[in-house]
Amino acid sequence: MVSPTTPTQYAHELAVQARAVASTLATLTTAQKNSWLRRLAADLRAHATQIHAANLLDLQAGQASGLSPALLDRLKLNPERVESLARSVEAVVALPDPVGEVIEGSRRPNGLRVSRVRVPLGVVLFIYESRPNVTIDAATLCLKSGNPVILRGGSESLQTNLVLSDLLARSLTAEGLPEHALQVVRSTDRAIVGDLLSMGKLIDVTIPRGGRALIERVTREATMPVIKHFDGICHVYLDQSADEQMAVDIVINSKCQRPGVCNAAETLLLHREAAQRFWPALADTLLKRGVQLRCCPESLVGLPGAVPATDQDFHTEHLDLILNVRIVDSLDQALSHIRTYGSGHTDAIVTSCLQAATRFEAEVDSSAVVINASTRFNDGGELGLGAEIGISTDRFHARGPCGLREMTSYKFVIRGDGQIRG
Repeated sequence: MVSPTTPTQYAHELAVQARAVASTLATLTTAQKNSWLRRLAADLRAHATQIHAANLLDLQAGQASGLSPALLDRLKLNPERVESLARSVEAVVALPDPVGEVIEGSRRPNGLRVSRVRVPLGVVLFIYESRPNVTIDAATLCLKSGNPVILRGGSESLQTNLVLSDLLARSLTAEGLPEHALQVVRSTDRAIVGDLLSMGKLIDVTIPRGGRALIERVTREATMPVIKHFDGICHVYLDQSADEQMAVDIVINSKCQRPGVCNAAETLLLHREAAQRFWPALADTLLKRGVQLRCCPESLVGLPGAVPATDQDFHTEHLDLILNVRIVDSLDQALSHIRTYGSGHTDAIVTSCLQAATRFEAEVDSSAVVINASTRFNDGGELGLGAEIGISTDRFHARGPCGLREMTSYKFVIRGDGQIRG
């Protein structure tokens, strides 16, 4: 095929090629898909040095352009993380293949046998920023669920993604699978995104994963359904009965383990009694960890290293070592705050009171509600999905971490013996 000369031609070629292999992917056997996954895991390990070298180029460019330490951490793909990525690919091998699963079946009074069967979503357009490990996560989940995917990463991870693209292509060829099953956009031209979003007749669903500007653009321009990975404005609420050591451990882990990811805590809510018991000590620990505290007037008292919080701070996904803090009078006030400022991603409570935990579980409408554990557990790997293509904050078709099953739809299969409708 002649190389396309414009962004529109390039985008159209990607979409046509993905559509052409959709039926083939939908009928691959589990053995074929798992064999490819095993090869991919081995290839990742074999090319870890090459991947790391390309990633260093992206990191150097990111530092020069002023990316924050948290965003640089999201971008980093060193040999240790490549090994972790290879293990996540192997974890997908162990997961049941969802394609062809009979969800339910019944026999009608007229003898018809009716079943609902899982099928792939179709051609997927996945648009994401920064994290090159997501290239592999998305590729593995899409192929095992029978979906051809067009992967459009951010310009900040281009060099890493080009190496991963070549690796994916070689592994597909080696396994005799369609080379256009997994296509990485090899250009940073933003016009290509708009062109792809206009191709609703060739692309079945798009999944954006990144900042608010990206999500809003995709939602505005897409001519196909969108599964949104929106803001992660995650809360930890310390109830009046919270155990102090548990509270400290959960807050530190939720905020500090990896502050640049979507399930990191952005706001700490403290019941007044909990604040009186241990807020000064917890604040000191957070400040020593390099966390900038943006506090309500009451929680600001006596903290020379903190700054006043604005209303906009509570609406912001910082993705950095920044934590909003507010002291509340009751569980009711905490719930009201989460309803007002939360993004429906992940919210946690630390409490020894069963009644408070039960109310929090029932009244917080987020993709994950966490009781006495870190917000960082709202993750596909941690929840047994093997990997995830994103954490949906929608209420349909999928919600929370999107793993293999969330990358499928279903169709009705009707078997008869010559029945006709009267």
